Amino acid sequence: MLRIGVLTCSDTRSRGETEDTAGKALIALCEERGWMVAAYHVVPDDAEAIALAITEMCDVDQVDVLLSTGGTGLGPRDVCPEVTLSLAEREVPGIAEAIRAESLAKTRRAMLSRGVAVQRGKTLVVNFPGSEKGAREAFEIIADQLEHAAEMMAGGGHG
Repeated sequence: MLRIGVLTCSDTRSRGETEDTAGKALIALCEERGWMVAAYHVVPDDAEAIALAITEMCDVDQVDVLLSTGGTGLGPRDVCPEVTLSLAEREVPGIAEAIRAESLAKTRRAMLSRGVAVQRGKTLVVNFPGSEKGAREAFEIIADQLEHAAEMMAGGGHG
C-alpha cells in the first residue's frame, strides 16, 4: 500500500479564503486506489513554508509519493518547482514531460505549467497544477506508474 502525502501550495487556500478542492480531490483519488494518505498540508506560496512541508513529508512522515498542487504557473509567487528542485536528489523528468504532453491535448495552457518531478530519498515528489481539474487530469496520467516507482526507489527490480 502506498503512503501518500498531499501538499497544496496556495495563498488563498492557506488563509481559508477558498476551499482546497484540488488537494481534497487528490486525497479522494488516492483513497479510491486503496492508498493511505499519511500527510496533508496546505501552505502559502512561500518558499520556506513549501520547503518545510516537503521535507517533513519526505523525511519525517516517510511518504512514498508526495503530490503537490499549485504554485507551478508563471505568477510571481509560483515557486513550488524551484523549491522542489532545491530539495531533490535527482530529477525524474519523464513524469512532468508526460503530464504536459497529454495535458496539451486538452488545453494549450498546459505549456505554461512548470511542474517538476523529483526523487528525495525514497520519496517521489510530483508537482501538479493548482486547479482541481488540472490536478485530477495530471493524477490520471501518472497514477498507474506510482506503485512501480515506489518499488524501484525502495530497491525493487524492474519487474
